[in-house]
Amino acid sequence: MTTATAAKDMPLPPSPFLSSVMQIEPQWIDYNGHLNMAYYNVMFDRAIDEMWLQLGIGPAYMKERNGSTFTAECHVRYLREIHLGDPVQISIFLLGADEKRLHTFEELRHATEGWLSATSENMTIHIDMNARKTAPFPPDIRARIEAVAKAHAAAARPEGIGRKIAMPSK
Repeated sequence: MTTATAAKDMPLPPSPFLSSVMQIEPQWIDYNGHLNMAYYNVMFDRAIDEMWLQLGIGPAYMKERNGSTFTAECHVRYLREIHLGDPVQISIFLLGADEKRLHTFEELRHATEGWLSATSENMTIHIDMNARKTAPFPPDIRARIEAVAKAHAAAARPEGIGRKIAMPSK
């Protein structure tokens, strides 16, 4: 079965998409006794990889169709410390998409207590891996992405989308 057939036959991911529950690994704890900032990105990336599988753009897609995605821009906010032993789960909202880009917003929450630890807003681009350049998604994948984006548009928007970094005005 090709990735195109497999993706077409899969149910759409929920709105928002929910990752599997992840555990903080001991080597990710820094000298401040909390999760080092780099590993928030590791967990966000693992969650996106899970959603990409649901969209049909995971590793098999790259192997069979020579397409992949690259992150073009990322804005992470660290809101509350996560520590060793804390289970986490990430929700992903597909905020928008066009022929070559995906705009996502992720929330990392404590999996059992529900509080928000961090967010990540991303712009991802589709890449033709043979040319190593941006390229439109194939029509079947584009249709699946559009269906997910439409479903996610109906979900309540989380706080923090579109934030920028700036010093407060005086």
